[in-house]
Amino acid sequence: MVNIPEYYAGKNVLISGATGFMGKVLLEKLLRSCPEVRSVYVLVRSKAGQSPKARISEIVNSKLFEKLQQDQPDFAEKIIAVNSDLTQPELNLSKADQSILAENIDIVFHCAATVRFSEPLKDAVQLNVLATQMMLALAHRMKHLEVFIHISTAYANCNRELIEEVVYSPSVDYRKLIDTLDWMDDDLVSTLTPKLIGEHPNTYTFTKSLAEYMVQQEAGDLNVGIVRPSIVGASWKEPFPGWIDNFNGPSGIFIAAGKGILRTMRASNNAVADLVPVDVVINTTLAAGWYSGSQVLNRPKSIPVYNCTTGGINPFRWGEVGKTISCLNAAYEGEAPDSGSLCALTWRLMIYPHCNLIPDLPHPKQKLLFTSMMVLEYFTSHSWVWNTDNMAMLLAQMSPEDKKIFNFDVRQLHWAEYMENYCMGTKKYVLNEELSGLPAARKHLNKLRNIRYTFNTILVVFIWRIFIARSQMARNIWYFVVSLCFKFLSYFRASSTMR
Repeated sequence: MVNIPEYYAGKNVLISGATGFMGKVLLEKLLRSCPEVRSVYVLVRSKAGQSPKARISEIVNSKLFEKLQQDQPDFAEKIIAVNSDLTQPELNLSKADQSILAENIDIVFHCAATVRFSEPLKDAVQLNVLATQMMLALAHRMKHLEVFIHISTAYANCNRELIEEVVYSPSVDYRKLIDTLDWMDDDLVSTLTPKLIGEHPNTYTFTKSLAEYMVQQEAGDLNVGIVRPSIVGASWKEPFPGWIDNFNGPSGIFIAAGKGILRTMRASNNAVADLVPVDVVINTTLAAGWYSGSQVLNRPKSIPVYNCTTGGINPFRWGEVGKTISCLNAAYEGEAPDSGSLCALTWRLMIYPHCNLIPDLPHPKQKLLFTSMMVLEYFTSHSWVWNTDNMAMLLAQMSPEDKKIFNFDVRQLHWAEYMENYCMGTKKYVLNEELSGLPAARKHLNKLRNIRYTFNTILVVFIWRIFIARSQMARNIWYFVVSLCFKFLSYFRASSTMR
């Protein structure tokens, strides 16, 4: 087989969800590591008065693309923005654009999805199931299509403890569900949602499970592959360590802990924190596209599924996450959060009432952090076992050179170093703070510490005074302690006088 960059050379690639976190990294990595790719079509909708072309222009001029800009100054000429909307029939593609895509596209990466765990069921089905169905329908019309890669999630089947690299049948027929949701009003759907999603913790994992099964049922003669990442975090190495651009998932928790807002959270100390760096996911995706595309004449009977996870290969537990964050805060901010409570067997959730006074995080962002923490609770309290045989097979098929360029061997991942880069990345790229501001951050956290100690002291004194006023036993204990203190001071003074 040819190596990965050679496979993509001269190909026209289509990416959905290119404005999302993973989509942006995929776009950058594809153009940087496969410089001979002919063109990359990206499906983008207009937003906030910005045209698709303007949105892509803003993305490619961001920090993420700086290295690519240096290596290939004209890379943006290969990007073709196509006006599209996943919530509309036929993806809101014009007839002309449909024809262009049908005639030119060789490879499809379907990354678009809603990752909001609290998304109403109707919206989640529209974005995660129906949009995928429409992408498949479009792919069936592509005359030169070699491979269709669908990005799912490792938690699509989180109602199972052991998750193999296969597509499972969901508890609900997606066709019947789509027909039913079509006539139900929103209130009725909201009432029935817990019953419909069953053992799934939220609409996200439920609809991603439906989407996988739908892809299997409707792929037909398409050459399809499915990549299932777990909790996607900041970049490990590419294009530079620690890149992250959102508050989603663990990023919000790390920011809240670093700011001193989040002192404790609910999790299991021994549960595996199945974090996977975004560049590991993207390298897996590109390698999966290469492998499936190179096997056109020798395709497997079933759709290859890749569980892109770390827990079974290089486990990192939530207790260790707490200790690492604590150590990093001690090193960089001057005060470690309460490691005793961070690493307790069951973390407790508590946001301080004075957090709204913190100037560093505007109120809407505080709400976003709180939401991120709440929706992650299910995943920080459970562990799963994922089979990763296909991941191992894929790595074994790659040449030594490809393994360097498209590295997804997480056995090489050093968690302490990764977490340090992750935390620095949230500070620099999400909060837009300079690292030179660390002394001010240390002073700010010391102020929060003093507020906490003062508040706790006043609270203890207040409770003790109430207790003394209502209990004769408490008064006796208090008088006894005070008398002991006086006797000790008297003895100390007498000893000092004798000397």
